[in-house]
Amino acid sequence: MARTEDGGDLWVRGGTLVDERGPRRGDVWIEGGVVRAAGEDVRPPADTPVLDAAGRWVFPGLIDPQVHFREPGLEHKEDLASGARAAVAGGVTTFLEMPNTRPPTTDPERLADKLARAAGRAAADHAFFLGATSDNAERLGEWEQLPGCAGVKVFMGSSTGNLLVPDDATLERVLRSGTRRVAVHSEDEPRLKERYAAVDPAAGVAQHPDVRDVECAVRATTRLLDLVEHTRRPVHVLHLSTAEEVDLIRDRDLGELVTCEVTPNHLFLEAPDCYERFGSRAQMNPPVRDRRHRDALRAALADGTIACIGSDHAPHAAEEKDRPYPECPSGIPGVQTILGLLLMAVRDGWLTLADVARVTCSGPARVYGIARKGRLAPGSDGDCAVVDPDERGPLPLEWLESRAGYSPYVGRELAGWPATTVLRGRVAYADRHVAEPPRGRPVEFGA
Repeated sequence: MARTEDGGDLWVRGGTLVDERGPRRGDVWIEGGVVRAAGEDVRPPADTPVLDAAGRWVFPGLIDPQVHFREPGLEHKEDLASGARAAVAGGVTTFLEMPNTRPPTTDPERLADKLARAAGRAAADHAFFLGATSDNAERLGEWEQLPGCAGVKVFMGSSTGNLLVPDDATLERVLRSGTRRVAVHSEDEPRLKERYAAVDPAAGVAQHPDVRDVECAVRATTRLLDLVEHTRRPVHVLHLSTAEEVDLIRDRDLGELVTCEVTPNHLFLEAPDCYERFGSRAQMNPPVRDRRHRDALRAALADGTIACIGSDHAPHAAEEKDRPYPECPSGIPGVQTILGLLLMAVRDGWLTLADVARVTCSGPARVYGIARKGRLAPGSDGDCAVVDPDERGPLPLEWLESRAGYSPYVGRELAGWPATTVLRGRVAYADRHVAEPPRGRPVEFGA
């Protein structure tokens, strides 16, 4: 069993292991950064360092497949170091970062620049998406195979940044170039233009779900599924926000050609309450909608229609978020709060611990073919999120590592919280502190 570069030895002892099969008592033995054994009757060498997990839940390290860490060009909002600190503080040991930086990640040189920026600064393992454009469509099939590339990201509708593939002809060119799963922001650009032209500034941010309405999402997702049937290229629909899209994906029944994810924000916030309480700090694209959509998304996550969670961690400076609508940018920070929120869902009875592991660990690893991640099994990387299930009380702002400095979830009553994060056999976070030096490295694909 190969040891990993910079991997450690660790015996995570006495906890309750949690994966998609459910919880079970057991230990994890990590040797040279790789899981050697997990379960009962684990017998590491006597001199193996011990992490006492008695009374705690031990998840595989979480994978967040959709984050915006804003570097290069927008580091006043977040950077790769601060975003990765927030990740490991939330039990996330692997992140996939999006291309809408400044400049956008649209070619091998800009991908290499991001990888160089992350080296020695990112506390979690990582990979970066290439952004699709009309100019690079035919090259993406070659470039998506580069080390450290998470795949290709398409914006069918405009959001933060200037990446955009608004028409079906260009989108088909992208889908025909390459074989890996394409991640898609699915909103219809022509309808967005129509709707923004009719914005009433006096109505404020509460109109955001009407501006970027259900029809905007459904039109784009319908167009996308038509092209998937035509090209047979696998896609991943990001941040589902509507009950209608859930029904559409079920009805079209394209199997593994179409996977999808949801953000915690669409599961734990609802309109109009979130806009009344938090204003534009609850604004994201696509929008948080009303309870009908929230409940449909919760059910689809629980029954497996939705494959995984992606935080869509998208911080902005507080003064930017507090501008009047529609000048305020969209995005909510969230990489650190994924696990804490899903444990509230377990407490409230609409998810199980096994569901949490499925949608945060094995699910994203399967969707993107991430090697050696998302499991506690021999041969996997020795990544763990050790949770204290007795952590209660309101979530304090000072626990959050993101440069954003705000979250709509501050003050929520906890039902458990990550206490220790292990990355390839070494403690990356414990006792409310991120360990130094940062040891994140590029992940590999092809699982």
